[in-house]
Amino acid sequence: MSEDLFSAAAAERLRRQAPLAARLRPRSLDEIVGQEHLVGPGRPLRRLVEQDRLSSAIFWGPPGTGKTTLAEVVALSTHRVFERLSAVSAGVKDVREVIERAKDQLGQHGRGTILFLDEIHRFSKSQQDALLPSVENGTITLIGATTENPFFEVNPPLRSRSTLFRLEVLDRAAIVQLIERGLRAEEMTAAPAAIDLLADRAGGDGRQVLTSLEVACALASPHAVTIADVEAALGTSALRYGRDDHYDVVSAFIKSIRGSDPDAGLYWLARMLEAGEDARFIARRLIILASEDVGMADPQALVVAVAAAQALEHVGLPEAQLNLAQAVVHLATAPKSNRSALGIWHAREDVKNGLLGEVPAHLRDSHYQGAAVLGHGDGYQYPHDDPSGWLPQQYAPSGVSPRQYYDPSGNGFERRVREVVEQRLGSTSNGEPATPDEPDEPDEPDEPDEPARTAEPTTVRGSER
Repeated sequence: MSEDLFSAAAAERLRRQAPLAARLRPRSLDEIVGQEHLVGPGRPLRRLVEQDRLSSAIFWGPPGTGKTTLAEVVALSTHRVFERLSAVSAGVKDVREVIERAKDQLGQHGRGTILFLDEIHRFSKSQQDALLPSVENGTITLIGATTENPFFEVNPPLRSRSTLFRLEVLDRAAIVQLIERGLRAEEMTAAPAAIDLLADRAGGDGRQVLTSLEVACALASPHAVTIADVEAALGTSALRYGRDDHYDVVSAFIKSIRGSDPDAGLYWLARMLEAGEDARFIARRLIILASEDVGMADPQALVVAVAAAQALEHVGLPEAQLNLAQAVVHLATAPKSNRSALGIWHAREDVKNGLLGEVPAHLRDSHYQGAAVLGHGDGYQYPHDDPSGWLPQQYAPSGVSPRQYYDPSGNGFERRVREVVEQRLGSTSNGEPATPDEPDEPDEPDEPDEPARTAEPTTVRGSER
């Protein structure tokens, strides 16, 4: 009896001494913050967990998004045996022991076993292969958690037998909700500016923000967390970066790169990183800029921007600042052209305004039975049959005057593209000189980083802000 009392007291003391993030770990789906697309009412993962019918799955997402939290909720809601391993410390021997226990549970008690394997990407191919037979025959239900892309890090046979659940970084509202919960648990209050600073620097990582809050609470006196406490906990000063600053700095960043000033581009990049701006947002802006402002003047620019975004996912900050900086310098020093962007904007405008035409008969699909009777494909000329790889024929819709949406500039690589386009515009499908009905000279396109615009690009970019 005394041993039970001592054990209970020890457990309670450990609970009180546990990190704030561990103390606030949810015990039900309703307590989970964020990930509404997975655990919201009626969502697939919620239904599977509530019915205790979750099959093998991989929880994939950035750090601090709730992968282990979801596994904890599964553990509390399932009637199956729940085993835990970390790929950081476990090996094939540990996996085989779990499998043997799972066989015993299934044979003696008719109970299945769920194995939660944290950091599954740390397992080698052979270690992952050791799991496959037991997953395949149902001896265990595997739940793997990883921060890495499972298409790269998880063996295809194991991945194909698992459902992938992608967890997203927590939005600001979810982060603030976590902060408020943490303050209640610590029996503290905090100045609004202190909460804002914590939320701004969280980077969508729930565990990180709770760890920083716990340190700030320890530094605070007597029961109110100030912005100075948060600065001390974060080890950095609060750089003014409110909502207006966000738009202004991003605007300056884009315009500096568009204006071919690499030094200014690097400065505004540093300003955003120091202010805790979401690095993924920065990477997205660079990808958009690569096509909108550099375009065909340097086709390699898009490759560089996408590579920087992928590098960010692989290595994270602070190291990924190098990849972002390289992309900024490349884009800033590249020749510039917005002609491909203007082309799609004008083409979509025409379509929206009712400039519609039929697909010419010779371009229609001719691969099904009866197509020939309808004349589909009749007269189509296969460009590869010509030594030049190009033959003049009609590609525009029937009944619509030919229009030149793409008018190459003379900058960079696009100069060569212009020569090819000008040469080919001299012929049409009937061999007569082309007289393209060019659209009126467009107004200056709206900037992608300005608030509230009405032009087509802003419809897409508004979600980026």
